[in-house]
Amino acid sequence: MGSTWGNALKISIFGESHGAGIGVVLDGFPSGVDYDEAFILREMERRAPGRNKQSTARREADQPKILSGVFNGKTTGTPICAVIENTNTRSQDYKSLSDQPRPGHADYTGMLRYHGFNDPRGGGHFSGRLTAPLVFAGAMCKLFLRSKGITVGAHIQSIAQIQDTAFDDVEVSAGQLDALRMQEYPILNPRAQDAMLAAIEDARMDCDSVGGVIECAAVGVPAGLGSPMLDTVESRLSSLLFSVPAVKGVEFGVGFGFAEYRGSHANDPFMKTDDGRIVTETNNNGGVLGGITSGMPLLFRTVIKPTPSIAKRQNTLNLVSGQVEPLEIHGRHDPCIVTRAAPVIEAAAAVAITDLYLEGYGYAAE
Repeated sequence: MGSTWGNALKISIFGESHGAGIGVVLDGFPSGVDYDEAFILREMERRAPGRNKQSTARREADQPKILSGVFNGKTTGTPICAVIENTNTRSQDYKSLSDQPRPGHADYTGMLRYHGFNDPRGGGHFSGRLTAPLVFAGAMCKLFLRSKGITVGAHIQSIAQIQDTAFDDVEVSAGQLDALRMQEYPILNPRAQDAMLAAIEDARMDCDSVGGVIECAAVGVPAGLGSPMLDTVESRLSSLLFSVPAVKGVEFGVGFGFAEYRGSHANDPFMKTDDGRIVTETNNNGGVLGGITSGMPLLFRTVIKPTPSIAKRQNTLNLVSGQVEPLEIHGRHDPCIVTRAAPVIEAAAAVAITDLYLEGYGYAAE
């Protein structure tokens, strides 16, 4: 099973949605990094379920128990293992799914891949529940990156057809990203929030769901990280971003908008600042050129599809009878997972950037 990722820093995520617990091992994490428990718990809370009616009713404390790799408030350099207990499961809601796979979910493909031995309860290892250990790994990496002057943050770019103000791809700042982290709904334009929540509520009342887009930025990333061709910054980030359930698209900088540009508009002209730094006037390429960071803000967007588990009656194939039959999904599911996705996308970015940084500069925390 492909649940291990990374080169210099490797993470391995384990557990199932309704098992005893879930967790992550970080191998190759630098020694000497301060373990800021308050920061870690705040990051976990941002993703945690059950905080409002835009989220699933399942409530989990999501407090990671550190089994190894931290001593006297510092990382030791040995593998960090964290376990998060599952305490609020209702496995009976998933009894019929082995016969009636949910449309848009991994019930059918997971059964095929593992010959029927997979755990289907709550989606098992395919569940969004597995993003909790990823957020822990990302929070640890944010602590390391913070010591290097690198800040990662995100906001909700859109939900349904409601758009937030986009980041200024040249001027986005660490202060702006830190401020977004403290908001319940990380949105730049307060007027967009009410419209987004109304769209989610409309879908919820209709027993349906909506999707959206998360825009993420990293500032302070040094120029020169990454490689060309088969190991680019974009490919490394994308490989981890696509491990997040419901992510169905990633674009860097202008992304698909390049199709409408001429080269003279798409190019980012180089210039030198008064303090001698080499920058670009624009940042259409999202801080990456030739697969290598340029020193400009690293900026990308991810598309989050609507939650596939919805209460609205649907049709699916009964694998036993061979007939298409009505399906009514029980259980507790988000009408929109975008509101909880920002810290998950940030976490994936932080892990990937840490891996790239360690490859480029080594393991010293100071």
